[in-house]
Amino acid sequence: MHEETVPTSSTLAPTESRSSPSVLRALGCSCAALVVALVLVVLVLVVPLVWKSWGSTDFPRVAPEDMASRAFQRSQEAYDVVGFTRPVEPGVEQIGVSTENTFSSSFCYDGGPLGLEDKTVDGAYRMSHSWALDHVAASRAVSGLRRLHQHLKDNGWQVTSYREGAKGEDWDLFVQRDDGAERMSFTWFSDREYFTGGATVPCAYDPEWENGDVGGPSGDRQTPPALGPTQQD
Repeated sequence: MHEETVPTSSTLAPTESRSSPSVLRALGCSCAALVVALVLVVLVLVVPLVWKSWGSTDFPRVAPEDMASRAFQRSQEAYDVVGFTRPVEPGVEQIGVSTENTFSSSFCYDGGPLGLEDKTVDGAYRMSHSWALDHVAASRAVSGLRRLHQHLKDNGWQVTSYREGAKGEDWDLFVQRDDGAERMSFTWFSDREYFTGGATVPCAYDPEWENGDVGGPSGDRQTPPALGPTQQD
């Protein structure tokens, strides 16, 4: 009779040693794939932020009066489309109550490499124009805002918000373009029959600004002309 040979641990060892490198290779491949996936996620999330913020201070050099004129022209266009004919003189007596026709200037900000910072850009400014009319009846405001809404859409503006209020409620319209660098807003307050409009143009560098200049943003002393119906030839 032949006795059965029982495998010992020494006979099993070669089999185990042969399988161990395969397991290690599998684990190595899984780790490598995970690292690659994480790198791709970081690139997808971070690169667009860096790219966007890289050009965030690449402003043109334009005199404040020219940018103020551009903002005023936006308001003038909207004023005509709505159908207003009453002239609005420069200035404001009481904000939110009286007529208004004013310029304002604000600082421009740099978001840093990842867009997470919030610091002012030396020599840069952003011009805005604000206007308002009192005693605006619902019939004028409603038809005018509907017409303006369609006009701006047809001319390449992105409508970010548009609300047609029910009877006795407010109406408003907000638009932008160039990723929000240029914006306009309009609101009609039903209870006061008060219509407001505003236009903000992109940031620019003041050509006359010099290192070391202090004070408010450039253009904060601009005065607009009277806002009224455009003269037709």
